[in-house]
Amino acid sequence: MERFDVVVVGAGPAGSSAAWAAASRGASVLLLDRVEHPRYKTCGGGLIGPSLAELDRRPGTPPVRTTVRRASFTLRGGREAVRDAGERVIRCVVRPELDAWLLDAAVAAGAEVRTPVAVRSVEPGGSGSGSGSDADAVVRTASGDVAARVVIAADGTSGRASKAVGVRLAQVDLGLELEVDAAGSGFDQESIQIDWGPIPGSYGWVFPKGDTLTVGVIARRGRPEETRAYLRAYLEQRGLAGQRVVHESGHLTRCRTSDSPLAAGRVLAVGDAAGLLEPWTREGISFALRSGRLAGEVAAAGLASSDGELRAAHADALGADLLPEMAAGFRCLRAFERRPGAFHALIAHTRPGWEGFRRLASGETTLDRALAHRSVRVGLGVLGASVSPGARGNRSPAGEASPAGD
Repeated sequence: MERFDVVVVGAGPAGSSAAWAAASRGASVLLLDRVEHPRYKTCGGGLIGPSLAELDRRPGTPPVRTTVRRASFTLRGGREAVRDAGERVIRCVVRPELDAWLLDAAVAAGAEVRTPVAVRSVEPGGSGSGSGSDADAVVRTASGDVAARVVIAADGTSGRASKAVGVRLAQVDLGLELEVDAAGSGFDQESIQIDWGPIPGSYGWVFPKGDTLTVGVIARRGRPEETRAYLRAYLEQRGLAGQRVVHESGHLTRCRTSDSPLAAGRVLAVGDAAGLLEPWTREGISFALRSGRLAGEVAAAGLASSDGELRAAHADALGADLLPEMAAGFRCLRAFERRPGAFHALIAHTRPGWEGFRRLASGETTLDRALAHRSVRVGLGVLGASVSPGARGNRSPAGEASPAGD
């Protein structure tokens, strides 16, 4: 049986980041994916500040298509409010290009990549494996079995590696998306459009990508017809219904429960495979990049550690920032579901609201840091989301006590 220090399952942003981080620290790394790359991936492609900071850790220039300085906001397709930051708010990418760039960085750092490889199962190993004390994990594939001191699950919440961890989900949302030809649309390439939608917790977006526009909507799973109707109405409202469709897709986004495991044996879960996502905006790229890099660092440093020490280090790394950000996101989502009009008025029509949105998008602050301010806590309380003054101090891997709607 082949053996590596680290085997990463899944070559999206989380997996490539994990492979890059572990290989950069001298570990022997094998990166597996079930499909050839580049491949299309449903994604708005907006890079917020934390994502851009992660990309800056790698050599070279990431494949950014546009730099966004303005945002327009509508409530259920109503009157538009345009806000101008005068500087970068976010940048936009096309996911196949970004994923290929991240994969190239992992290879340049020394990771070996094999695609397409179908993973059949993952045996977590560790002291409870029945194969001896602190046994290696084993990845069983259609092409043969591979042993590893650490396996990093980056294959999504329905993947084989994620299932080995036993990730549990609190929130599942349906995203529908179109890539449309930008020619003749008249859409401002330095602006994004956000619509707070008619379904509780839903919103729509238009992100510019140069020759194309990404148009999408997202809402809680279980209302597919309403979600499809929302997308059709949104296209009409934005004057984009007649644009040529380049690609049409849908996907599910998934958020973990507060007590969902992050690891099992010697398998560490990251990104979508761990259910790591900001629950209000469903922003996942920054969570994928950060959690992948952190797991790669933990794996490379923990090759000689016990499985218990490895899992504890992984939980501590994610609990430092990512899990508190998720907890804050659940609070914001609760308030947004109850009072979308108030959220719209705050962001679209007040200077503090717009400035807060800009600072969150640019990475100058995070939701959990924002919730440390008394004025924000009071405001969310008025909107219907109770916020504990000690929220920022919660560093437990469990994160938030309950998902939205509980």
